[in-house]
Amino acid sequence: MPDFSFSIAAAEGRARAGTFITPRGAVETPAFMPVGTLATVKALDPVELRAMGAQMILANAYHLHLRPGDETVRALGGVQRFSGWNGPMLTDSGGFQVFSLAQLNTITEDGVEFRSHIDGSLRHFTPERVIAIETNLGADVIMQFDHVIPGQSEAAASRDASERSIRWLQRCRVEFDRLHALPDAPRQTLFPIVQGGIHTDLRREAVSAIGELGPWDGWAIGGLSVGEAKPDMYAMLEACDAVIPADRPRYLMGVGYPEDLLEGVARGVDLFDCVAPTRFGRTGAAMTSTGRLNIKRAAHRTDPRPIEKGCACSTCRRFSRAYIRHLVTAEEVLGLRLLSLHNVHFLIALMRRAREAIRAGTFTTWSREWLARYHAGTSQETDE
Repeated sequence: MPDFSFSIAAAEGRARAGTFITPRGAVETPAFMPVGTLATVKALDPVELRAMGAQMILANAYHLHLRPGDETVRALGGVQRFSGWNGPMLTDSGGFQVFSLAQLNTITEDGVEFRSHIDGSLRHFTPERVIAIETNLGADVIMQFDHVIPGQSEAAASRDASERSIRWLQRCRVEFDRLHALPDAPRQTLFPIVQGGIHTDLRREAVSAIGELGPWDGWAIGGLSVGEAKPDMYAMLEACDAVIPADRPRYLMGVGYPEDLLEGVARGVDLFDCVAPTRFGRTGAAMTSTGRLNIKRAAHRTDPRPIEKGCACSTCRRFSRAYIRHLVTAEEVLGLRLLSLHNVHFLIALMRRAREAIRAGTFTTWSREWLARYHAGTSQETDE
């Protein structure tokens, strides 16, 4: 039996309900993957993540390479043992961070030379170096090193970045195969990343070129939700859905707003990740079915309601808006933890409901009604 496989149990239009098998367990799709950049989903315990239904989480090769060091993580048993998460995990290659967070020095065909955002030390990432880092970390799914540019970039820049990403993918694959022929190699698979900005022809060309370098156990769609308009993002998902093999899971990188998850599922996406739910929590914001709720507002000072009526998360089952507002305004860390817990649970539960609707053949109707309610309530502060 292969270490990685994907099967589709039901479909409605482009939406699919499936199962992605990994060495550390099955992931029912569509699914939201919480982001644990530094091998921790900020403020949340792995036990809490399991309790709310998290199936697969992310860590980031760039950040873990800088601290505590990928070789340290390997010596301590790999990122799952290191972090106490015993389920499937994916590591992002750090391409986005190298091009956005680090103080960038030089991009060449060989790779990227940059300075660490932590201590200013000079670093050099090549496709081979990144694969070695991700192999040391040991997550089930690892990502290629790619060239990330702003989402609204013109065609010439988008083509340059996409074609470089494909050349780097070829080098990633060679190094992956070399390292994983060694006797102590972890059980991993490498996902390619489809780039091409908001240009349909470039996206389709990228899929064709990537397919020739395969086969692949899964595909990622990158370079979206990085400044382009939402209709452009949805159009690129439709373009990719038409050409990416249907028998493999599709992972939309860095997308996690509720409306984008449902729009992505409707366009054939199976896996999502985003830092938004914990970032919102740290700023006093909660995700709800009627939009984003600012818990700091004075209207919540004596509000006995939970953040979301009917929500099964432990925050909503136990605490009022008034109490959470008190914690946040008093700068008590528990308030930020409770909001983060709710937000992550909210997206995980939304994808669970999407899976159920696809299997029942009601996804189109259900998602349309859900989105209509969500967009109608984006004033956030209804008295329902």
